[in-house]
This record gives sequence, C-alpha cells and structure tokens, in this order.
Amino acid sequence: MKRQERIDRVDLMRTFIRIVEAGSLSAAARQLVTTQATVSRRLQSLETLLGVKLLLRTTHAMKLTDDGERCYQHAKRVADAWVALEDELSQSDDEPVGILRVRAPHAFGQEQLLGPLTEFLERHPQLSVEWMLNDKTVDFLSVNIDCAIRVGAEVDPATVSVLLAEVPRSLVASPALLARFPAIETPQQLSALPWIALNTFYQHEIHLTHQQTGEAEQVPISPRLFTDSLYAARNTAISGLGLAVISSWVVEEEIRNGKLVSLLPEWQAAPLPVHLVYPWARYYPARLRKFLQLMREVMPGLGGMRQPARQA
Repeated sequence: MKRQERIDRVDLMRTFIRIVEAGSLSAAARQLVTTQATVSRRLQSLETLLGVKLLLRTTHAMKLTDDGERCYQHAKRVADAWVALEDELSQSDDEPVGILRVRAPHAFGQEQLLGPLTEFLERHPQLSVEWMLNDKTVDFLSVNIDCAIRVGAEVDPATVSVLLAEVPRSLVASPALLARFPAIETPQQLSALPWIALNTFYQHEIHLTHQQTGEAEQVPISPRLFTDSLYAARNTAISGLGLAVISSWVVEEEIRNGKLVSLLPEWQAAPLPVHLVYPWARYYPARLRKFLQLMREVMPGLGGMRQPARQA
C-alpha cells in the first residue's frame, strides 16, 4: 500500500508541473489527455497532502503562491529523478523506451528527416515518436514536447541549443519573369523586381555577401507575397510571381530542369543554422540522448545540408 501511495504522489506532482507549464488546468488536461475535472481533483489532492495552497485562480488568470513556486521547483527535481530511475531500471543497456515528442519544420520534417527517423524507430522497437510539424518558435513551457529542430531561429539562452548543420540558400526566379526585365548584373538591380518573401527569414530587405571579396549588400525589396512555406515560395517563383531566396535543397531540381534560374551565384544570402533545442534538465532520458546523437550524425549529410562553417 505504501508503494502505491508513492506512485500516486509522483503522478500528482507530474500533473502539477503540467498545470504550471501549460498555464491552465484546461490546457494541462488536453496535454495529459484527460479531463479538467481530473486535473482539478489531482491538484486539490496535492494541496491537501501538503497542507498548503499552491495556486491562486480567477476566471482569467492563474498564479503560483510562494509555496506553489517552491513545490514546483522540488516537483521538477523529483520528476526528473523518477524518470532517471525508470529509465535506468527498465533498460540496463541504455535502450530508449517510451514516447519522444519532437517538433520539426514542415518542409524539413516531411522530407529529409523521414528516412533517418524511420531507421531510428526500426533500431529501437520499444520507442515511439510523436512527430509534430510546425515552423513557429517553440515555447517549452506551454507545449508538451521533448525537443525541437529549428532552422534559422535565434538561440534562446534559456534552453540547450546544439548546432547540427546549416542550410545554403539560393536566389531564384523563373525564366519568364526575368525575360520581362533588363539582365540582372548587380544586387541593387534586384529591388526593381517583384519578390516573394519567406517571412520567417526576411520580409523587406535581403542581405547578400560576395563569396570572393566579402563585400556585403543590403537590398530593399517589395514582396507581392509573404509566406512561411518553402513550397509555396518555390511554386509561386516557378509561376513567375517574383524572385525568392529559398533553401537550396528545395529548388535544386527546378534549377537543373530550367524551371528556375539561379541569379548572381557569386552573391549569396547567409546559410541558415539548424539547431536541436530542448529545455534544460538535471537528467535526460535515453530516448532524447539517442535522438540527439542521431541528429549529430546524420544532419550534416542530408541532402541540401552541410557542416556548419564554424565546425568545418
């Protein structure tokens, strides 16, 4: 009976952690795949067990009490220690188990990474992966995920961020579009043409660097279309809507078959860094450690990727 009580207490603490990090009882219930009534009952049980009020709630807000803040910090340590214990006892050979929740960019996550991911799952039959495709910056406090693959994002000092590779980019346009304008010989001439902006990375100007001289140019642009989709940018560039700076791997085939032209190849936009990002913790389960190892190994060799210049 005593053992059952200890397990229940760990579950209560995990629920409390999820409430705090999700920001509400209803959000915690969705992430835990249970009802808000169950989450509320667990919170009340933990408060009764500890004899203190952990949360102050109104209709529109939720705030930790001082005791709640202390409980949250201790609960995180206990939960990490419990995961470490489960991980160690379940697989002495460090075999990953359980569910790994990963967020990856849309285009990247449904193309280059699917092969390595499939092999990873075949190699570890006791592991499952929740593969969520989303290009937005991840907030680990409100989203229940273990790690995220980020392309071009600024590094958040509050997280662990591992540089894996970088993505070269190409300046492209359709032959039909280029036929309507004088030949492009300098970066500043690009401002006169219509543009497609990948608004995750650029919107109103483009920065180009000459690969031999190191000369830099800042080119103002007036986009006809703003999008966060690599595929939408590529396809509208093919249709002749405008110029675009796109990850090279997305347009390699189109450049080869003549649907797109690579403009001013001696002038290039900076490559985009690729990071694996995850929240800091005292302990990382085998499933996250093994996935990080996989990404370190395969990412620089994927189509369109290359070793980061600072690591080359």
